[in-house]
Amino acid sequence: MSFVTPRMPSPTVKPLIVLLIVALLAGCAGRAPAPGGERASGQWSAQKDRLEALDTWVLIGKASLRTPEDATSANLDWNQTSHYYRLLISGPFGSGRSTLEGREGRFSLSTAEGRFEAETPEALMEEQLGWSLPVSSLSDWIRGLPAEQSEHRLEKDALGFPATLHQDGWTIDYRDWMRVEGLWLPRRLVMEYDELRVVLVVTDWQPQLDED
Repeated sequence: MSFVTPRMPSPTVKPLIVLLIVALLAGCAGRAPAPGGERASGQWSAQKDRLEALDTWVLIGKASLRTPEDATSANLDWNQTSHYYRLLISGPFGSGRSTLEGREGRFSLSTAEGRFEAETPEALMEEQLGWSLPVSSLSDWIRGLPAEQSEHRLEKDALGFPATLHQDGWTIDYRDWMRVEGLWLPRRLVMEYDELRVVLVVTDWQPQLDED
């Protein structure tokens, strides 16, 4: 699919703009996973097939957004399946809880201002805000994978794990990892596009793996 090149928000980041950027992260319920030890060389390549097959999860986290003019944060509750996702967003926006949903080519955003729909999440943002983000890539980035739709450049660390991903004008730095259900998954990501900086910290990963 094609992506609309993001345009930076106006000097003051409006609550709805902040909400959508946070919601699109990139993302969620349960216990914090037990410590998984230290990462080792070869583990990433050994788990890559399982990671690519992972399409169902629950994730809890917190995202913070910063521009030269504004800074804010929100809590995320992300429920993802192969055919549906739902992001519950709550934070200091003054509008209570908001929900971003995608199912079978239909996408909706429900906020205190109403419910909005579009055929793609990119179109939904374009219609409501006048600019867009590569929403469809975020379910890959949160697993440490580049999206398939566009070119990318991936830098790895000394152990062979993703360190920095460059794609669609974004730079995604993988700063920390956690081991859950035998998989190493990103725990802290720093994402930057021009002067926009978003930090996502995952407090709970619940991947649902099909071992058949």
